[in-house]
Amino acid sequence: MNKQVSMPDPTATPLGGAVQNPAGSNTAPFLPYHDLRQWLDEAYKLGEVKEVGGLSYERDIGMLAEMSAHDDAAPCFLFKHVPGTLPGSRLLVNFFAGKRKAMTLGFSAELNKLELSESFRVAHAGMQRRIPPRYVATGPVMQNVMTDAAIDVTKFPAPQWHPQDGGRYIGTGCYNIMRDPDDGWINCGTYRVMIHDRNTLGFYISPGKHGRQMRDKYEARRERMPVVIVCGGDPMSFLLGSSEVPQGVCELDVIGGMRGQPVEVIKGPVTGLPIPANAEIAIEGFVEPGKVRHEGPFGEWTGYYGSDERPEPVIDVHAVYYRNEPILLGCVPQRPPDEICRYRAVVRSALLRENIEKAGVPGITAAWAHEVGNARLLLAVAVKQRYPGHAKQAGHIAAQCHVGAYCGRYVIAVDDDIDVSNLEEVIWALLTRSDPATSIDVIRGAWSTPLDPRIEPERKAAGDYTNSRAVIDACRPWHWRDKFPAVNMPTADERREALQKFGHLLR
Repeated sequence: MNKQVSMPDPTATPLGGAVQNPAGSNTAPFLPYHDLRQWLDEAYKLGEVKEVGGLSYERDIGMLAEMSAHDDAAPCFLFKHVPGTLPGSRLLVNFFAGKRKAMTLGFSAELNKLELSESFRVAHAGMQRRIPPRYVATGPVMQNVMTDAAIDVTKFPAPQWHPQDGGRYIGTGCYNIMRDPDDGWINCGTYRVMIHDRNTLGFYISPGKHGRQMRDKYEARRERMPVVIVCGGDPMSFLLGSSEVPQGVCELDVIGGMRGQPVEVIKGPVTGLPIPANAEIAIEGFVEPGKVRHEGPFGEWTGYYGSDERPEPVIDVHAVYYRNEPILLGCVPQRPPDEICRYRAVVRSALLRENIEKAGVPGITAAWAHEVGNARLLLAVAVKQRYPGHAKQAGHIAAQCHVGAYCGRYVIAVDDDIDVSNLEEVIWALLTRSDPATSIDVIRGAWSTPLDPRIEPERKAAGDYTNSRAVIDACRPWHWRDKFPAVNMPTADERREALQKFGHLLR
């Protein structure tokens, strides 16, 4: 069978939503979008979208994407008319910056980054409200269908993001949908996806990740694994796919709970997996046991080419579905801090604080996964000390909880007078309240990744993907905290008074 069909827009009931929250509310967020196009409409309203036409996917798009990713004030770019690609197809990059950060998470644009993270935590980080997806007969993603000889994923505007990459990567702002062969749990995880040819894709998953655990199970059974790649979902779905959702919990259920209504999905005609009905592009296929091709290299989130070209499993593409004039969502890692750092810092910091508190540690006033460490390598936790060893306890839990365990490096526990999101304040506390000989604990043999640039080549070759962690107590020493020198700075009331009197002179 060889066909490529085009279908009109289905007439679906408009998606509803939660009641809009008051500006700045920490408890009642409102997501003004349910797909990427609705999100784009909201970004246009904020005046933060620039359309660019005619740039090449070989080099030009990657160059501009790299420049914009490091600047929080840079606009979102929508690349159109990319030579050699499907007519009408587009590529969207740099979605998480400016005022659209808060819009993406459903909060007021007036919140600073720590307030935004805390608002997300209060509203969503517990992930207690879950609504399973609702199956529908069809949706916009089925407007165009490629099967058999008509399949050609190279037609989409997937660029070569970095000059030294091994090829074009269609999966950066994507999430992969898989089913656990033991209990049927559906996982939506973000893993990089490389184009090998028109109907073959490579995808790398770091050891220990949920998707990797599932893939390893299929491989051990010598069974093929069904997979769906969503290459143009709404930004919140992508954010959840790249965040630490608990084992056994489906991201689609969490997104439904956040929206207050189920995500509409279609049963995949080939795999039976759920496909979001309003996705821009969805790819169905199978991973055959033992079938590999060389994948990479790829410039990764650490800012390095941490893993070289090597054999990785491939996805044989059996069907491609896409909307008219589809939009590919790109979110490519660069040297931090970059766009990935921005969204991971906000979301992961909320999840980190939630993890620590759920582990039973009291007195946690804030947590921040710092952008310069790509929200993994440097964590700061603020503690209102209540007993001896309290700061060390918080630091160790942060280093080994679900959010902090993967490829961490340094955890700094500070007093609650320190703004954990302010790197200068955190380092000041480290330099003045810690002692190198007595304040640093080292954890050895912790969970890392082949992408870790500090693991020696010999250990990587032996499959040893572990590293060490430093947990630094940068709090006032408990036993003589009352005698610790006073901080030389105005109180909050004194600062407010100064701003009221003289703030106009600083403008």
